[in-house]
Amino acid sequence: MRVFCALLLAGVMAIPIGVDAFAADGPGRVALVIGNARYPDNDLVLTDAANDTQDIADELKHDGFDVETGVNLTGDAMQQALDRLYGKISQGSVALIFFDGFGIQSGRQSYLIPVDAQIWTEPDVLRDGFNLETILGEMNNRGALVKIALLNASRRNPFERRFRRYSAGLAPAVTPGNTLVLYSTALGSVANETQNDHSLFVTELLREVRAPGVNAEQALRNTQAGVISASKSEQVPWFSSSLATEFSFNPDSDRKPDVAKGVEKTPACEAAKPASAPGPEDLARDPVIAELSRRLAADPNDQVLHYKRGQIYAMKHAYRLALQDFNAAIRLDPKDVEAYNNRCWTLAAIGDLQPALKDCNEALRLDPGRADALDSRGLVNLKLGKNAESIRDYSEALEKNSLSVSSLFGRGIAKARSGTDGSLDLGKAKSMDPNIAGEFAGYGITECSP
Repeated sequence: MRVFCALLLAGVMAIPIGVDAFAADGPGRVALVIGNARYPDNDLVLTDAANDTQDIADELKHDGFDVETGVNLTGDAMQQALDRLYGKISQGSVALIFFDGFGIQSGRQSYLIPVDAQIWTEPDVLRDGFNLETILGEMNNRGALVKIALLNASRRNPFERRFRRYSAGLAPAVTPGNTLVLYSTALGSVANETQNDHSLFVTELLREVRAPGVNAEQALRNTQAGVISASKSEQVPWFSSSLATEFSFNPDSDRKPDVAKGVEKTPACEAAKPASAPGPEDLARDPVIAELSRRLAADPNDQVLHYKRGQIYAMKHAYRLALQDFNAAIRLDPKDVEAYNNRCWTLAAIGDLQPALKDCNEALRLDPGRADALDSRGLVNLKLGKNAESIRDYSEALEKNSLSVSSLFGRGIAKARSGTDGSLDLGKAKSMDPNIAGEFAGYGITECSP
């Protein structure tokens, strides 16, 4: 979390950013990007909010959005900016709001806070804040086909000390269809305090939306995974999707960048295509990998850096490079449970199953009952054809984390292969993450395979 300075703003300005013309043969993309960095109730300026806002606006402009940027907006200015956004929405367009500042949960709903909010009691939140669900609903009512909300607002804000009863972080959003919502942290939680020039959340977000041809839903899931990895699971973004339309922030060059095409999703077996591994040039251009590599060149024995880079390599399907880092991490710390678990999962992904099983067993010996290690071992046993053992591992993992999508999907596959009905698990997993079948296809496991 970041906090700010106690100077009352003399004024507020909204900075409009130009945009390329929309294509004449399709609906457009419109965005409102707000960075509220200076709140009178705070001690310091949110430096990252100001910088991140500009970077997001520049990227969206590059991706064909008509972008308006607002910096340090009062309530009146926020309302006017939202009204302008609504006025630009046409039937079938894409509408996006990015907000960096303070958000408050009240009545199980999330509110975006302007810089001049006078919040002393909980009813003041409803009076001065802007309800996220209301914003998304208005986008939908105006005809937007795709609605997107990106919120870097889960901070421990200066108003909480005024409430007798206070719920930290943001609440889940009930959204219309074809909506993507991404929070920088988990529900009801806040980001750690930093005073960096850029936030981890936006750094990961920018990298993923820049990837050409990647579906927007997958880009946001990749952002979520990147933040988890880079923070070593200390920051876990919350993501919700009801997207049933093909849309990319940065489409392939032969696709029109400003049209959201209504395309129904293909059946599960046809859609379950594994992601391709990036080439050496793609990895070399990755700024996080480059920074970790630079730091490792200076200190090759930094165990944590090896672990973090290994995670990123593994998530990008660069499994051989990931294994090198996990090997180094375990050599430097033979009791690193997370490194054993991640090496198990990586070995399972490439089909080296006996060493993978050994690593998972070691992780569970060091930390009995660890949910993610049980999930990894469930995958190993599934690939080994040991369906009963796989079901047991996945079930134990779900007892500890009932929302584990991979455990639900893996158990559904194992049940189906053992001759029992796994459709309930599979359906629930796919409703929580429509891309889970593609993830398992990357391991060589599909619903269609025996």
